[in-house]
Amino acid sequence: MVAVEYEQIITETAGRVGVIRLNRPAKLNAWTAQMGEEITRAVTTWNADDGIGAILIAAEGRAFCAGADIGGFAQRAERNSAGRGESLGRNGYAFTRLLQRSKPIVVAIQGYAAGVGLTMTLPCDVRIAADDARLSIRFIKMGLIPELGSTRLLAQLVGQGNAMEMCLTGRFVEADEALRMGLVSAVVSRDTLFETALSKAREIAENPTAAVMMTKELLTRNPAEPDLDTVMEREQLRDESARRLPDHAEAIAAFREKRQPEFNRRG
Repeated sequence: MVAVEYEQIITETAGRVGVIRLNRPAKLNAWTAQMGEEITRAVTTWNADDGIGAILIAAEGRAFCAGADIGGFAQRAERNSAGRGESLGRNGYAFTRLLQRSKPIVVAIQGYAAGVGLTMTLPCDVRIAADDARLSIRFIKMGLIPELGSTRLLAQLVGQGNAMEMCLTGRFVEADEALRMGLVSAVVSRDTLFETALSKAREIAENPTAAVMMTKELLTRNPAEPDLDTVMEREQLRDESARRLPDHAEAIAAFREKRQPEFNRRG
């Protein structure tokens, strides 16, 4: 595969894991439109690569992402006040849908994860925090509204009461509280964060990708589905498909032969 050059992220592969590192450490990895476009390109590329089974998003420097670059806010406010307005497009829709439909994404969070630095992680699948992580859905402090689907996704993770309190106060949640809420699945020391998150991504990536993707789809769609019969029908249809795939036959053979299965073999 041809190497792709990026300016605001760093990419690499570690076996079957595609790694993205946010790379604006001097700005605490403040979010820009360019950063979002580069993440989108990297995720899209790895979703099309059979050699990749999971993605890890991490960050350079002392913060994961301290929010949107304030310069962009200032320019937008100037345009609006001058009567030039702005396009009220749906830019966030495509990004959230991409992450929800992507191969599984693990996020390694250190230091600040505020505003979009938090909401960008909510459509991902596993969040692991360093013990110095501080998370905030901080939009109210800027007179803005949470985005990227976070008013639903946050509530699904931490419950309606916790989500309401976080959104209305804009306060910072420390790592241990985030773990108790269910906002992250583990808290580890800062010096072990990347390797812990990479190990989790590898664990996912070594499972059968086709079954992983069907399972992720069900867990994305079914929690909001009010009709249990529809939930079970979706499960049944995908399970019938999975039974016919080579990885299921390989799992049976490995069990009988008392060995570890070798999934995702090509050819």
